[in-house]
Amino acid sequence: MNKKQPQNSEAASSLAEILKKSKNAFVHAGLFSMFINILMLLPSIYMLLVYDKVMVSRSLDTLLLLTVLVTGLFFVLGALQMIRSRILVRVGNKIDLDMNTKLFDTIFETARLKPGQVSSAPMSDLTKLRQYLTGQGIFALFDVPWFPFYVFVMYLFSPFLAGFTLFAAFVIVIITIINERSTKKDLEEANKLSNKANFYINKNIQNAEIIHAMGMQHDIKKRWHKQHIKFLHTQSRASDNAGKWSNLSKTLRQLFQSLTYGIGAYLAIMGDISSGTIIAGAVLLGRALAPLDLLIGSWKGFADAKIAYKRLDALLKEYQEQKETTELPAPKGHITTENIIVVPPMAKLPVLKGINIDIPQGITVGIIGASGSGKTTFAKAILGVWPIASGVARLDGADIHQWDSQKLGKYIGYLPQDIELFEGTIAENIARLGEVDDQKVVAAAQMAGVHEMILKLPNGYDTQIGTGGIGLSGGQKQRIALARAVYNNPVLVVLDEPNSNLDAEGEIALNNTILHLKSIGSTVLVISHKMDILKVTDRVALFGGGILQMYGPTKDVLAKLNEQSAAKAQAQKTQAQQAQAKTQQTTQSQAMPKVSLSKPEK
Repeated sequence: MNKKQPQNSEAASSLAEILKKSKNAFVHAGLFSMFINILMLLPSIYMLLVYDKVMVSRSLDTLLLLTVLVTGLFFVLGALQMIRSRILVRVGNKIDLDMNTKLFDTIFETARLKPGQVSSAPMSDLTKLRQYLTGQGIFALFDVPWFPFYVFVMYLFSPFLAGFTLFAAFVIVIITIINERSTKKDLEEANKLSNKANFYINKNIQNAEIIHAMGMQHDIKKRWHKQHIKFLHTQSRASDNAGKWSNLSKTLRQLFQSLTYGIGAYLAIMGDISSGTIIAGAVLLGRALAPLDLLIGSWKGFADAKIAYKRLDALLKEYQEQKETTELPAPKGHITTENIIVVPPMAKLPVLKGINIDIPQGITVGIIGASGSGKTTFAKAILGVWPIASGVARLDGADIHQWDSQKLGKYIGYLPQDIELFEGTIAENIARLGEVDDQKVVAAAQMAGVHEMILKLPNGYDTQIGTGGIGLSGGQKQRIALARAVYNNPVLVVLDEPNSNLDAEGEIALNNTILHLKSIGSTVLVISHKMDILKVTDRVALFGGGILQMYGPTKDVLAKLNEQSAAKAQAQKTQAQQAQAKTQQTTQSQAMPKVSLSKPEK
């Protein structure tokens, strides 16, 4: 089955649906939390029995039996805590595994539709979410629901102690709410500012050479530093507020736990409880309040995870997941467009306005026109890179978006204006980072006329190059990218300004490459400002103002262009001659002597 681009975002999977897949694991973690919280009564019960039973009876056997029993139960408690922790770690890993590939595709799909608006920040958000699910903060969420259980046990000790526990919890909950409201806005703003500052750096790193050459680094650093300082101030404000309320909560919890001793002593003096209950109650109150205190202490991590969750969920919902359709046969290279209108991503006005064209299989078409006429937009539209606002672009009669881009890609060759090579060897780049077939790699390099050049490099085809082709000249990168475009004899090849960085030798090699592609029946589209390359084309398409002004056999189109050029030149010449004649006439009239018509004075 194949995949098709849907028309709405209803099919997009939300993050909540991904989390639902781990519901059973969370349920198991909750069950373990139940037993853990029951066993958390051990210290209180042990102290109560020691003070009220052992100390009264002075029985060493009873003390030994209690100690052995409590020790064993503590080991069980430790094992349960370890198992719960491992469950949550694996839940975090499962969520990561379920999301990372989807998120990877989402980032690239969004980057295609919104160039320059997306970074790798969602991957960091996924890490934040996973770290919170495997950290200490998540344990507080599992333990807080057991607070009523501790209150009930305190009630069994004394209703007054239970009431004091509720009062202490109420105070800490109020602090938690204040903490959340006082830090939420600043934390969200700090996250936005941090992402914005980091995104600014990432964008400008790509232009490091230009920045250095023209001395722009200082000014760019000032702009980044201004954004970063705003982030630091906002984050510091949020952290100060969080720290203030967190420390207040911890101080009050310690105070309440200490006051429990005083309250217990009073109740013991009044004969309401035993002396052992004093210590047991204080320990139990500390345990009851501990999850609330931990919740406040980990609030920043919780808030960060919550913000990350919202961003990830919004991104995944916006991403239009592809639907499966019937797999189509291998394409042959017949291109047609039916009145297509294309609005580039992030633009408001269409660049292409109702283009109708039929490009039969196996011919070479030169696409020419002034800058901004829509040549590159046309190429990206027929390749399915940019969405089509209206109309249809077809490959072998099928809407280009009915093809699975991953399967269609091996039949397509594309050389964009902005040459991008990837980190790896030259052979890996030519093979499009897939499994390297040595024979096909060498054949592609020979077809592109770059085989001899590659052999002269330090390690030939195994030469490592940096991201973007660092270490190669512009012409070398363009010729290697051409070899990548023709790898495995694609049926459709789109070359956008393929000779912009080539010398005379490179242009000869390019022409030979196009002729070879024609000989094997590939459909080739060549976008260029250089008219010399049109001699190897069968047809020419002239774009202007977003419309197709001419399309036909190369000789006919060039003849019309020459006629238009000659007519334009003649019109300009005539206009210049008329202007010159008018100037000469004006000059002569100004140079003629003036004749006075007045009568001479007597």
